[in-house]
Amino acid sequence: MPPTASVLIIDDDPAHLQIYRLVVESAGLRGLPVLVTTRGLEFPVNESVHVVLLDYRLAPNISARSVALQVKDRYPSVPIVILSDLFDLPADMAPVVQGFVRKGNPEKLLETLRSLTQQPT
Repeated sequence: MPPTASVLIIDDDPAHLQIYRLVVESAGLRGLPVLVTTRGLEFPVNESVHVVLLDYRLAPNISARSVALQVKDRYPSVPIVILSDLFDLPADMAPVVQGFVRKGNPEKLLETLRSLTQQPT
């Protein structure tokens, strides 16, 4: 059996982090929650990351684009998926992400994460 893929889940709402962690883990993936605060975010140490799930609407003083660029600096080859209540991927994110899923569609979210992590369905 292949090792379980890890999903770095980035959000500024602790409740959303827990919800998405449960969704991710229900699919057999490993959820690594990262809370965005007014001071920024802290990446996990000594953890393999296979895909990043990033909420688009974060705290007023930090943009999803700036977080995505930090992720790219730390994990250059790891795909980023934007999770948002918007209908389409925001134009500012298109150059730095590999996926977009609307909130409220856990099936599509899991399909996207499995595809990017090469996990069986």
